Amino acid sequence: MDASDEILQMATPSALLALDGVIRSLNEAMARTLGRSVEQCAGRGFGELLPTSQLSAVESLVSHAATTKTVAMRVLEFPGPGAASVVCLVEARRVTDPVGGEALVWVHSLDARNDRGGLLIPFRLAAKAANLGLCMYSPQERMLEWLGGAPALAALFPEASMSLSEVVRRVHPDDRGALRRLVRSAAPRSPWIRLRFLTEHDGWHFLVCRARRIILGSGGPERVFGVIHDETKRQVRRRRALIALSAERQRADEIAAFSSAVMTAVTEQEVQQVILTRLAATFGGTGAALAFNTNGRLRVSSDAGIPIPVAALHGLPLDAPSALPHVIRTGEPQFISNQADYIRRWPRGAMVPYFDQLDSGYAISITSLSPGGDQPLGAWLVTYDSEHRSSPDERVLMSTLADLAGQALKRVRLQEARVELATALQQAMLPMLPEHLPGLEAAACYQPSRDGLDIGGDWYDAFVLPDGAIALEIGDVQGHDVDAAAAMGQVRASMRAIAAHEPDPATVLTRTNELLVTMDVPRFASCTMLRINADDGRVTGASAGHVPLLYARDDGSHSIREMSGGPVLGVLPHADYAEETFTLDKDAALVMVTDGVVEGPALTLDAGLERAGTLAAQAIHDGLNAEETADRILDAAVAVDHLDDVAVLIIRRT
Repeated sequence: MDASDEILQMATPSALLALDGVIRSLNEAMARTLGRSVEQCAGRGFGELLPTSQLSAVESLVSHAATTKTVAMRVLEFPGPGAASVVCLVEARRVTDPVGGEALVWVHSLDARNDRGGLLIPFRLAAKAANLGLCMYSPQERMLEWLGGAPALAALFPEASMSLSEVVRRVHPDDRGALRRLVRSAAPRSPWIRLRFLTEHDGWHFLVCRARRIILGSGGPERVFGVIHDETKRQVRRRRALIALSAERQRADEIAAFSSAVMTAVTEQEVQQVILTRLAATFGGTGAALAFNTNGRLRVSSDAGIPIPVAALHGLPLDAPSALPHVIRTGEPQFISNQADYIRRWPRGAMVPYFDQLDSGYAISITSLSPGGDQPLGAWLVTYDSEHRSSPDERVLMSTLADLAGQALKRVRLQEARVELATALQQAMLPMLPEHLPGLEAAACYQPSRDGLDIGGDWYDAFVLPDGAIALEIGDVQGHDVDAAAAMGQVRASMRAIAAHEPDPATVLTRTNELLVTMDVPRFASCTMLRINADDGRVTGASAGHVPLLYARDDGSHSIREMSGGPVLGVLPHADYAEETFTLDKDAALVMVTDGVVEGPALTLDAGLERAGTLAAQAIHDGLNAEETADRILDAAVAVDHLDDVAVLIIRRT
């Protein structure tokens, strides 16, 4: 599969660009987000399809990924399919098309559902720079939330969020109609309106307001954003005190949001996403970078706001005589107030190329993600576009948050390592299907559980019996842990060994049950076994408490076949298992599944069997092979938020 195919299959907006920003290919989700069709977007510059205000950010993002070969992130605003624009966190990275070998830039929207606050940072910074206040109205909750911006304007709101009724109560009666029209406007952007607003401390304020509709993330909720300008000139002295108080509250909120987002991250990419989207804003910087220690060398990514090309740091050894490796190696932070300060401290090694070509006012703060003496994890870096002298409190806070991020990184790496180990064990225990089955086509696929260690007891097997017939098994051992996987391996190996001498499915299930009961295995297992003669399609099968079999035909019809058999394996001694025989027609298929495919939190067994049977029959009718049919059934199971393991085994007579 080439890069174009991969991005077209993504559910989130995704596109491949040439290095000059021209769109080579994109998926439907990206086209909708751009407010156009795929045909209207292909071949055009990515930046020219976005609002004019986004052109500089898009060019910076694409150029950064294209020239530095590092991952870059930016929050971008898209025109959207309707009246409201769409705000997405976009990642850009350089990739190589495996077909033509061409260097491309892959841009795609990241999932920000767990951190929608990160999407609002550019709006907050822009509002603050323009001396405006920023608020957000949620129509369903009828709540107005203060987002920040100019600290002076925060003094108008005694609480971070207020109900619409409370806001209306504070607006002058003659201006309330204008306020309601503002929040209910269906237009993408409203005109400026004037309101008289009563505060708790210093009376009436004269405000100028404007609203616009924005969707937070692809497929996210729609909100009404308002910008506020205060034209009141009274009580300057009192307002200065409120400004300071508001600034501290806003800073505290940013720190709390940063901490919460880091601690709730569940993957290393999410930790990186939180840091690169929030770090610079939290400490008043203009850009942020993140460097990890990988086998004694640096691996660096940035938020595209860094004024210096950090790509040259990739592969830099940890013992290099410069500031960033020193911080990672020793755990000692570096707070560098300007260019001269850096050169004085590090005369033998430039931290990054071209640092000496920047304005002398640029400042940098570097903090380790792990305390001195620990295994070095990495460090983060914050840049400032003017001279910056960090206060003692700011230094302590930055070190504290860096340590928090380091703990989160250690936690997710440990969990990811456990998942990789468990997944490797599971995959190692699942067999390879026979490559050549004359007259038959077989395929199988498996998806682990979302609980525990992502490992479970579902299994499948297919092998040739001594007389040339084909044996197929599918089953499910109770549990989602290493013990379940081990029990699964015992059951599968036992059935293979027994079938080599007594190939009848009912006999195999009877002998396997006796063996498991004798071994006192603390797990039970359900199973279906089939024996198929490829010459005439004769099928003999038996079931041990497993879900029914599906029979799919090339005319698009299907049936659900409840197999004869007995109880689950490993519970009742001396259990008997019946078997039945039927014929598999040419161009028809048998679909064997585990219960995770056909049952879920919102899916009954009957409904799940009907859905899987319909999908299988339609796939065969459409000419799909066994592997494609299995993938279609598995994809549908994953889409309904399954929690259990899922396995699908298909045998088709050709």
